[in-house]
Amino acid sequence: MWFLKYSRRLVLLQLLILQLLWLDPAAAKKDKPEISSYKLDSAPSSFFYFDDSNVILLHDREGGLVHRSEDAGKTWGKVDIKDGKPVDLWRHPHDNKKAYILGKGDTHWHTNDQGVTWQDFEIPNARPSLFRAPFAFHAGNTDKVLIHGEICKVAGLIDCKEATFYTKNGFKEVGKLRDNTRGCVFAHATPDFKTGDDDKNDDRIVCVTTGRISFDPREHRLAVSDNYFEDEQDEHEPLLEGDRTVQGIINIAVVKKYLVAAARAPNTDELAMYVTDDARVWHRAVFPSDSRLKEDAYTLLESTSYSIQVDVMTVDPPNPMGVLFTSNSNGTYFTKNIPYTNRNMHGIVDFEKVQGIQGVVMVNVVNNHDEVERSFGRAEKMLRSQISFDDGRNFKDLTADGKSLHLHSVTEMNNIGRVFSSPAPGVVMGVGNTGKYLKDYEESDLYVSDDAGLTWTRALEEAHKYEFGDQGSILVAIYDEGPTDVIQYSLNHGQDWQPVDLPEGKIRAKTLTTTPDSTSMKFFLWGTKGGGSKIENWVFSIDFEGMHEGKCKAEDFEDWTARVDDGGKPSCVMGRKQFYKRRKADADCFIREKDFEEIEPDFDTCKCTDEDFECDYNFVRKNDGKECVPDGPLPDPKGACKGGAKTYKASSGYRKIPGNMCEGGVNLEEEKERDCEDTLKPPVSGEINVERTAFPAKSFRSYFYLERAESSSESSKAGEDETVVMRTDQAEVYMSRDHGKTWDQILKGHEIKDIYPHPHFNDVCYFVSTNRTVHYTINRGDTFASFDADLEPTRDEHLPALGFHADYKDWLIWTGAGADGCNKEGECHNNALYSTDRGAHWKDLRRFVRKCEFIREEGRGDQEKLVYCEQYKDEKLGGPLELQSSDNWFAKPKVHFNNIVEFATMSEFIIVATRDQSDGESLKVDASVDGQTFADALFPSNFNVPVQIAYTVLDSHTHAVFLHVTVGNQKNAEYGSIIKSNSNGTSYVLSLDRVNRNTPGYVDFEKMLGLEGVALVNVVINIEEAERGSGKKLKTMITHNDGAEWSLLKAPQQDPEGKPYECDTGNVDDCSLHLHGYTERRDPRDVFSSPSAVGLMMAVGNVGPYLTTKSEKTSDTFITRDGGIEWHAVKKGNYMWEYGDQGSIIVIVRDTVATDEILYSLDEGQTWVPFKFSNKKVHVAILSTVPSDNSRNFLLWGQEDDSDSEIVTFNLDFTRIEERQKQCYLNEDDLGDPKSDYYVWEPRHPLQDSNCLFGHHSKYHRKYPDHDCYNGRSIQHLHDDTQKCECTRADFECDYNYEPAKDGSCQLVSGLEPPDHSKICKEDPKRMSYFKPTGYRRVPLSTCEGGNELEKYESKEVACSGHEQEFEEKHRGLSGFWLFVLGVLLPVGLASSIGYWVWRNWDGKFGRIRLGEQGSAFDKDQPWIRYPIMAVSGVVAVLAAVPLLAGSLWRGVSGLFGGSRGRYTTRGSFARGRGDYAVVDEDELLGEDEDEEV
Repeated sequence: MWFLKYSRRLVLLQLLILQLLWLDPAAAKKDKPEISSYKLDSAPSSFFYFDDSNVILLHDREGGLVHRSEDAGKTWGKVDIKDGKPVDLWRHPHDNKKAYILGKGDTHWHTNDQGVTWQDFEIPNARPSLFRAPFAFHAGNTDKVLIHGEICKVAGLIDCKEATFYTKNGFKEVGKLRDNTRGCVFAHATPDFKTGDDDKNDDRIVCVTTGRISFDPREHRLAVSDNYFEDEQDEHEPLLEGDRTVQGIINIAVVKKYLVAAARAPNTDELAMYVTDDARVWHRAVFPSDSRLKEDAYTLLESTSYSIQVDVMTVDPPNPMGVLFTSNSNGTYFTKNIPYTNRNMHGIVDFEKVQGIQGVVMVNVVNNHDEVERSFGRAEKMLRSQISFDDGRNFKDLTADGKSLHLHSVTEMNNIGRVFSSPAPGVVMGVGNTGKYLKDYEESDLYVSDDAGLTWTRALEEAHKYEFGDQGSILVAIYDEGPTDVIQYSLNHGQDWQPVDLPEGKIRAKTLTTTPDSTSMKFFLWGTKGGGSKIENWVFSIDFEGMHEGKCKAEDFEDWTARVDDGGKPSCVMGRKQFYKRRKADADCFIREKDFEEIEPDFDTCKCTDEDFECDYNFVRKNDGKECVPDGPLPDPKGACKGGAKTYKASSGYRKIPGNMCEGGVNLEEEKERDCEDTLKPPVSGEINVERTAFPAKSFRSYFYLERAESSSESSKAGEDETVVMRTDQAEVYMSRDHGKTWDQILKGHEIKDIYPHPHFNDVCYFVSTNRTVHYTINRGDTFASFDADLEPTRDEHLPALGFHADYKDWLIWTGAGADGCNKEGECHNNALYSTDRGAHWKDLRRFVRKCEFIREEGRGDQEKLVYCEQYKDEKLGGPLELQSSDNWFAKPKVHFNNIVEFATMSEFIIVATRDQSDGESLKVDASVDGQTFADALFPSNFNVPVQIAYTVLDSHTHAVFLHVTVGNQKNAEYGSIIKSNSNGTSYVLSLDRVNRNTPGYVDFEKMLGLEGVALVNVVINIEEAERGSGKKLKTMITHNDGAEWSLLKAPQQDPEGKPYECDTGNVDDCSLHLHGYTERRDPRDVFSSPSAVGLMMAVGNVGPYLTTKSEKTSDTFITRDGGIEWHAVKKGNYMWEYGDQGSIIVIVRDTVATDEILYSLDEGQTWVPFKFSNKKVHVAILSTVPSDNSRNFLLWGQEDDSDSEIVTFNLDFTRIEERQKQCYLNEDDLGDPKSDYYVWEPRHPLQDSNCLFGHHSKYHRKYPDHDCYNGRSIQHLHDDTQKCECTRADFECDYNYEPAKDGSCQLVSGLEPPDHSKICKEDPKRMSYFKPTGYRRVPLSTCEGGNELEKYESKEVACSGHEQEFEEKHRGLSGFWLFVLGVLLPVGLASSIGYWVWRNWDGKFGRIRLGEQGSAFDKDQPWIRYPIMAVSGVVAVLAAVPLLAGSLWRGVSGLFGGSRGRYTTRGSFARGRGDYAVVDEDELLGEDEDEEV
């Protein structure tokens, strides 16, 4: 009975519930989704879901608000951050509870509960970085975060330096990690990355940092720490290239289980990629020899846990294309997958992996790739879509209804998130069309596939945004070609679609999205209504949870094979087949996972096949991609080949891909028998190998090295590549790829007039023929192409036909012959053209010019199109020359000067010589550091040269211009004074007078390469006699502090034969060493020193009261090993010299005397070994090696004694001598390592007891001379200069209006007033004070602190007008306190070890004129930053007025390298022949020299 009563009650209750449901429509199940709307005040700048939740954060930057929704956008609230104004919003990628708001001020916020509550934090004395992502996250411990910041002394962008900060406890505490970073990452930045020893290395951090003493990007390096850089002992620099560190790191990234670093070397746009999978051992990634990584031309794509995928650009913008590569499992060897991939200008590639399905990849390729390549990217690309089901090994077309289908991809993002796929197993969508190629987006339809892209059907007409929900059960789309008021959805994998009206009328859809894992049944839509000032922003929540479909049961799911082969059978990836349980397309249900649980795949193990194996270490794929073969000689297996053994057991060349799960089947990694001969290296002969080549000609006209940069491809071919090009007097061109061992004639049948190696990209070289045809190579001779210029090359023998851009290797200026020819004075009518596509198309630049140049240098602002032209006024040949500039191809030219003689561009300055308007005879100098604004140069008041007729710009690498001003111009008796500028090139002081110059304008001045501040000159000691017709008598002087003090060279005690000299070497005034300088050289490339052989110089000269005539009887050859302090006699007579292997090999050969023998030294010239290289006597004209002096090969160029119809080269190969078989070992982290082959050397000033130079101790790595090893890869010679010194007299030079007295002090010039330093207060209204002048100013290079600060010594600090109260408060009770801004007269106020402060800060001084935004430009080629590898000897620019001839850009080389057309461009272009010259447009040789044929 009780049971019946209970049953009746239950029925009544059920009827009551049904009645209530009928009466309340809101509670009933619905047949369409619920849509709610919310209006925003302004457009959202960013928004995101927290993973596995319905919580959304939305940032309104314009309104200064962050909105939060807990129900997927149905309702919203505003985040309360205590009156803060958010400027950015970030989500933690590994923690779905955490997010970060960056504020406009010092306060920022973080949340640990999806935005319910927020806590503030600050970055100590810094703000978030503007140059890189502000956060870097730890994947294992989400409380650990790195913050990239900037520390600025002044608000805004002024005087900021980058630094990285960290927190280990979720921003409860924030500390500084390290200064001077350029991006840092946790090694454990992704869940897949393992550091090997997690307990020890889980905190490992890798940073890109500035150089040890340089901010130059070419010196950026990696720094690694396991304890947050808490002490310097912990920080270390990883070995990337063998046992060498690598500079020039430009970026780092963590991709799956790989940490990748990219590096760039100077003079190339090619990059080297380094990879590690444990943050300990690094390898260089090797690409096929025909593929090169270039800066801004490669993209790391979405990769797997067993390979990296990279797209490398092959055709430059505006329509770039690429090639897709895939690596082996450790990321070191890459193979080509598919060429002609589509890229956009931003490096985005049409590439996407289908999410959740192993091995399925979709790409777009360029169908008309040949046309695009021929047009330099200007032809419109025709795209086709391709898909791969085997990880990119094979691709095929997408198909829909039997037709090829093409889809818009990543380069045209029309929504957020992935383009085609989601975690919904196998369901993919895309917008595109069928046909031959992809059409415009507006001509496309929506397509869907539920088999991971194998087959497709059209879902909806017209383009739509789309999204996946409920693990693929729900598909939502909205029209995307204009406004709409409906959305559409499908519940059966896109077969049928239902429309639903939007509540606010028509909107223009902007974003349609849902939770990242696509498990939710709720969607979020943002759209706009109206336009202009009345535009409205609306967000919508689209909720399917209330619909009548129930929860899916077991019978509603199917077993779906994720990957199938061409026959439809399940296929294997990484040894497994992949399966999913997924909802059937026609199932009338939803999955409805409340906890956002994703579907996990099932796997079956496969039998092993060939595809499950990769090449083992030291093996590479053959060109056919099938067989793994040894990459060079194999290592000797622990003596297995001793005792006559012929074979040994070793690796098969294969190994199973790490992580591959296959079992049984094929086993390619089983060891095999190998021949012992495979382990043999080329025999060590103990001798130098010689290769002779003869050429049918009478003389060489020019030669250049196209040296491979260290970031160039490391295929076996590129690794041995030492390319030389040479032109003979028969206008024939030869090329050698192996440093002259073998030669091939190139461009046969073409008469080549000139060779132009690109001064900024070593791989590029142009060959100008006698007509308008120009041939070129962009890959050091691998391939050649040509173009026809619109004009014949200029007829002016002194001008180059081609000009080059420093950043863009395809940008050219062509100086062509105009119709009017040349006048009697030799002035020619030239027209300038420009091309931005390597000569494929030319446009007019300027008519009636003498020359035009790109003026692109670091420190001159973002003026990549800035061009200077010298144009004849009113286009009248012979009229005055105007200096004009333009940064828009002369659409709007700017005239700087109306009557110039010449201009010279250098690393920091542009110097212009104009005719003085007052007398029309004298010259005046103007300078600019920004390329736009010029200021007059103020010469010393005691410098009385009534008519200034010639200038020679000598050097500008040390934040100052060295300028030679001609004082005496009588033929064969020329001399002048060297004056030195302040840091903006406008105020000069006398450095040295009576400096020798020759008739063409070249000066005996030479900077030592590799050491800062050392230079040598020759001075005339008998001026009056010389002007009466007697020959000049010269003495050699040296400076060790950048021209502040000069002294004679101390002579060695003994001559080359060990005998004492006739004069008293203790009496330096009457018996010193004198050297033949620049004015006597046949080849300007034959400089004393090398930047890679630090401290070494060689020269020819004599010991005595003055320099004698250069001859075999009177001259000897000398060497110094300590930067010019002590010299040693080497050999009697005149020798040429070259440094090899960074100075570990020195070769010398007789000059002007036929010989069959060279001498070489392996111990820095302490001992010399003779070697006979020929059976005949040879007149050697040139001894050369690669510009970096880092090769063990040398070339002799000459003519044999008994031949007048042939010229010869001899390659001297030192690679097989016994003493150079082992590579030297360098431990930069432990300088005292007993295994190291290097010691630390400190240069010193000869007049000082300490090793302080320029206010700091400079420490250099140098190889022990007696260690038998070779240097190999270039080492970073400068180890450190951070140890500051107290100031001494050597850190100062005389100020403006002051001159050196006999006792060395600086005295005011009689009749002149001290400079008025208060003027700097007017120039800088914020300056609080200045110092009274003392007569001294700091040498620009000096970083000294404290000690004898002569610029302040006995000087009174005075308040600037209007700052008296501030000054008094600052100094109250602080007697003797000095400010950082004390150096008002300093040409630079160096506050760091490398002059960075000079670049960034204001540098006050008398007569200072602010040029642009800064007082000086950062010199990327500073001696202590970058080896001062410009041709710093001799003239840079001769700026001469009548009667001196106007300058030329060319200099002929006499001897066998002479001839009427034996011309060179700037001294930078000599880089290809000798000396490590940086090829930028400084040190222009604007003098004229007669060409001679010998």
